[in-house]
Amino acid sequence: MKEYATKDIRNVVLLGSTKSGKTTLAEAMLYEGKVIDRRGTVEDKNTVSDNDELEKLNQRSIYATPLYAEFMDTKINFIDAPGADDFVGGAYAAFKVCESGVLVINAQQGVEVGTENFIRRAEDHKLPLVIVINQLDSEKADWDLLQGSIKEALGGKVVYTQFPTNPGTSFDGYVDVLAMKYYHFKDGNGAREELEIPAEFADRAEEMRNELIEKAAEFDDALMEKFFEEGTLTEEEIYQGLSQGVRNCELYPIFCASAKKNIGTKRMLEFIKNVAPAPACKPDGPASLFIYKNDTEQHLGEVSFFKVMSGSVTAGLDLEDPATGNKERFSAVYAVAGNKKETVNSLRAGDFGCVVKLKNGKSSVTLSAPGSGISYGKIEYPSPKYRCAIKAKVQQDDQKLGDALKKISSQDPTVIVEYSKELRQTILNGNGEQQINIVKWRLNNEFGIEVELFAPKVPYRETITKVACAQYRHKKQSGGAGQFGEVHLLVCPAEGELNTKFKIDGKDTQLNIKSQDITDLEWGGKLEFYNCVVGGAIDLGFMPAILKGIKERMVEGPLTGSYARDIRVFVYDGKMHPVDSKEIAFIIAGRNAFKEAFRNAGPKILEPIYNVEVMTPSEYQGAVMSDLQNRRGMLGDMGADKGFAILKARVPLAELYRYSTTLSSLTAGSATFNMEFADYQPVPGDVQSKLLAEYAAQDTED
Repeated sequence: MKEYATKDIRNVVLLGSTKSGKTTLAEAMLYEGKVIDRRGTVEDKNTVSDNDELEKLNQRSIYATPLYAEFMDTKINFIDAPGADDFVGGAYAAFKVCESGVLVINAQQGVEVGTENFIRRAEDHKLPLVIVINQLDSEKADWDLLQGSIKEALGGKVVYTQFPTNPGTSFDGYVDVLAMKYYHFKDGNGAREELEIPAEFADRAEEMRNELIEKAAEFDDALMEKFFEEGTLTEEEIYQGLSQGVRNCELYPIFCASAKKNIGTKRMLEFIKNVAPAPACKPDGPASLFIYKNDTEQHLGEVSFFKVMSGSVTAGLDLEDPATGNKERFSAVYAVAGNKKETVNSLRAGDFGCVVKLKNGKSSVTLSAPGSGISYGKIEYPSPKYRCAIKAKVQQDDQKLGDALKKISSQDPTVIVEYSKELRQTILNGNGEQQINIVKWRLNNEFGIEVELFAPKVPYRETITKVACAQYRHKKQSGGAGQFGEVHLLVCPAEGELNTKFKIDGKDTQLNIKSQDITDLEWGGKLEFYNCVVGGAIDLGFMPAILKGIKERMVEGPLTGSYARDIRVFVYDGKMHPVDSKEIAFIIAGRNAFKEAFRNAGPKILEPIYNVEVMTPSEYQGAVMSDLQNRRGMLGDMGADKGFAILKARVPLAELYRYSTTLSSLTAGSATFNMEFADYQPVPGDVQSKLLAEYAAQDTED
């Protein structure tokens, strides 16, 4: 392979809903780019892109696959990103390293929820898009309905460069209004002939070309002036205007295709070469790269996939991670298309490649020339929306499970593994149940570990709602030195202005604060501790011990063992012994006095509430709303966006286990949602009673 200058490189991500045909289109692009001489199919499980055993088994993309095509003296790197929302991490990695995208729309389905989501994500990342209408050879392809759904989704930003002459099972050509040619395809392998536009399509083609020219002229004053003077533009000038509109994300060109028959692939590649932006990378200067994907291959070991960000990358090059200072040497550099890897002498700025067996070549890592300090930040992935607890069926496999999950998370950073000290569980977080089931399959089949997945405990919090007092004396005598400490304290909710006037033992009492300690708790909320002891009843030196005892009790709340929060504690009296009073005595006295006061202060369990936003086709709106209400959800704003209903609700985390699966079932897989933590709120009385009973039963068993 020859070396490509930065200006001759294009980096593109293939986006689209499941079953839109991205992998089949990728196969056609590889064929046109002379990377393969025969196209595989998803059904035959021999495509370059979906080459993993799991992908063949499921007949869908699970991982983002880097590929390339050499076309018209241009290297077009492209990443086939998974369409399912569960595996969207691959698209986010591609957004970090690609300058443009191809959005594939299924001609049978039109704009789906998944399509809408990719449009939103592309807009958020300011990623220019070219739109390809695929599967125009399918029986249910409806060009008119397609145009309506596209207009609703993208409005006036759409511009048609082509239209099909006979969509459906006999689809074999289209009119290209950019070239003003009729392209007829003679076989199922992309062989085409350029013909004059048939008479019955001439008027339509002329009308669409004028619309195309007007759109192109909008983005360049000189072109607009020429258009007004002459009424037309050359094809080169149209490309020039379209290029500016596309790069500004203000224009979405539409192309026709049947990836299965390799119809339309070549024209799309020509357009990408002429219009898509080249990488904004620095050809000169220190070498640097960004690793966007990490994988393990059976015969190679760790493989790190990267984009050259500046300079050139060659075999024998020494780079370092500016964040850690770790050095890395490249033994060899490869151009990569799925499992095919070709050794190259050098890759220049903007190009994609891979390297094997780096010591620390993990995803989202920058490597740059030693001492340069160049860094490119991290990939920002979406927050997870599915969580479950996981454990090995055989306890002896615990260490093995931890190592395996660490490796899986390295390869797919949207799989987040955490051990919750609070819940005493290992929690697996991901984008959906499909993704988590893939993790389980890999643990079983690749690592030989049998695991159990189950509902995780909920991180409840405990607090109080009123004022209460308590006292506790700790006294211990065992022959030698004794232990003695007595603490009198008052607790109340940590809310509103600080009040120091209370009724204690039936008397109105004004407390005078001598010292204070206000702690922002690591699990949220706060603890306010006030020393109001007068007359030396307790030495100031014992106050830290009392506070320590209270904090120990807050780590395991008196109601359900959950963290306690948002409490004010006033220590107002107590007793010491001149010999037996020790730190441990006041830790115990403080802990037990707090426990008793807490139980008498209207204790309340708080539960985490999440803001949930669902995007669903309107026909499923009623079913989705009913389900959210059954989950104790409080419905909020409702709206509509481009034919889809948008529902917002506040839902307790306890009710969201496997919600993604239920939503998919309710909407035939056509809805999606996101969720983010909102706050903690008191649980209803019946729920609190149930939780207390469960904790008591568990306590008895323990």
